[in-house]
Amino acid sequence: MGAEPDLRELLDTGPFPAALRAAIAAKGLGLERLRERLRGRGVTVSLATLSYWQSGRSRPERRESLAALRHLEAVLDVPDGALAALLGPPRRRGRWTHTPAGLPAIGALWPDPSPVEDVLGQVDTTWDERLTRLSQHDHVHVGADGGELSSVSRQVLRADADGPDRWVLIIHTDEPGHPPPLVRPLRNCVLGRVAEAPSDGLVVAELLFDRPLARGETVITEHELVHTPPGPVDNCYERKFRLPVREYVLEVTFDRLPPFCEQYTRDDRGIEDSRPVALDRGGSVHGVALNFGPGSYGFRWGPPS
Repeated sequence: MGAEPDLRELLDTGPFPAALRAAIAAKGLGLERLRERLRGRGVTVSLATLSYWQSGRSRPERRESLAALRHLEAVLDVPDGALAALLGPPRRRGRWTHTPAGLPAIGALWPDPSPVEDVLGQVDTTWDERLTRLSQHDHVHVGADGGELSSVSRQVLRADADGPDRWVLIIHTDEPGHPPPLVRPLRNCVLGRVAEAPSDGLVVAELLFDRPLARGETVITEHELVHTPPGPVDNCYERKFRLPVREYVLEVTFDRLPPFCEQYTRDDRGIEDSRPVALDRGGSVHGVALNFGPGSYGFRWGPPS
């Protein structure tokens, strides 16, 4: 069929997520049917996991995931080992992700830290380790077509030394070609330098406090990210915590209910835990984490049907 030449090329060159998406499209299977085919072979893989693999937000690495991938190759009628060969060596874990002081490097929780570290070099991250994360609340709005329209974030920070005067945002989307979001300071901050890496879907921005903080002083800031409609369709939202946070609240509101929704956490070793969640009557879901991090906390969901 028409997609086969593209698929053959992707199976030779990768990357893994693109090759997997092409193989699924060539087979003409939705994720639900794909999961059922795998279940018929005695393999259980969640819809969220399949979605995450094809979006590139995670990849098969554990022994059971690699075993499931072999069955997935058979279901998709691609040569044995063709998709597995695109994974390359396992991602490095452990000491390399930490600074000499023993703290995780700022890019440590990203699958490929290099682009993150490169764009962060254009802003001032001096004070990041001197701000205790007391509270963070993210409220995300997802439109009827599945695109992220906006998110509002409120956080409470405490200075552990004299002098912190800014907070640095790292924003990533799975649609690198989509216009970057507008960063709107809402409370107790103004926008400083903004740096972009469009090919990697990355934006970093400084939120400057009204004045430098004294040791022990706290600040409450609020900002909003506004995306160009229809917004990037990531089918997930997660917050990465390089350093622990006392309290984290994540709320996602959907204009159109997704077929499934799942809450997950991933620690700094890449070990993930997930569970299905139900939306409330208003089409929202929320989760609360206490004393969380280092790691990632998020929700993922299926595209609207």
